Amino acid sequence: MGTGDVRAVEGIPSCYYVDTGMFGTDGYGTVYILDTPRPAIVDTGIGTDYDRVRDALSEVGIDRSALAAVLVTHVHLDHAGGAGFLAAETDADVYVHESGASFLADPEGLWRGTKEAVGEQIDFYTEPKPVPRGRIETVGEGSTIDLGSRTLTVRHAPGHAFHQVVFHDAAADAVFAGDAAGIYARDADAVVETSPPPGFDLEGAVEDARMIREMDPETVCYGHFGPASAEDRLETYVDVITEWVARIERELEELGDEEAVVERVLEASDRTELWSEPKASEEVVLNARGVLHYLRDRSDE
Repeated sequence: MGTGDVRAVEGIPSCYYVDTGMFGTDGYGTVYILDTPRPAIVDTGIGTDYDRVRDALSEVGIDRSALAAVLVTHVHLDHAGGAGFLAAETDADVYVHESGASFLADPEGLWRGTKEAVGEQIDFYTEPKPVPRGRIETVGEGSTIDLGSRTLTVRHAPGHAFHQVVFHDAAADAVFAGDAAGIYARDADAVVETSPPPGFDLEGAVEDARMIREMDPETVCYGHFGPASAEDRLETYVDVITEWVARIERELEELGDEEAVVERVLEASDRTELWSEPKASEEVVLNARGVLHYLRDRSDE
């Protein structure tokens, strides 16, 4: 599967996913399409790639005028950057956690913060368009979203970012997890860490993964990348993210300098086995900086 390809999600009726080619990389960015009586998409990718989402809707057979809902797991621009573009071309309402709504309505601060957080990766992004306030539907813990033939339940999952939610499709025994279950490197069949600044919180991330595990889904639909059998991946992710933070903490204690820590983990990285450059290296740097931010905040408490 490569950029622009659309596939059906096995085991979830009328559900498809598209590889958006995020960051110029195959197998990294996923948008899900639900061909339900009220057609919906889960996440949008970055604004740069929204035309691929538009094309995928057409391939599935959903006219843009029929799109009813854009479901945003969280407002990081790799998940919500296309929301304003899609709102401008459709009549869809945009569903987002109540704490993230203002970022979609007025994305200037989100754009500024993204530039600070992602560094050189910003070259892959497009400045987001605002979503009209009247088109934003806020959700919270326990909210439900009726798509006609199925209902999704919203669960708050703030460990990765305070505005993150996951969508539970109990009838299909699936969870659209955003980044709450980590990143699924499809070709390697491996779950790896995601810990970007500034909102990453280890304890929250562990709690979120265990919350999803308690739902006991058959399928986890990862934002990065694609659907996968849940199996033991959620408990594996708890181990992965816990060890990743412990590793950064050990390096910081030894080196005493944050930039030296970033350089060391980057030199030791094997992420080029999962993704092409420059994304492989930039992923390591972003996640290391997120943990360092978390450790700094924890020491100030």
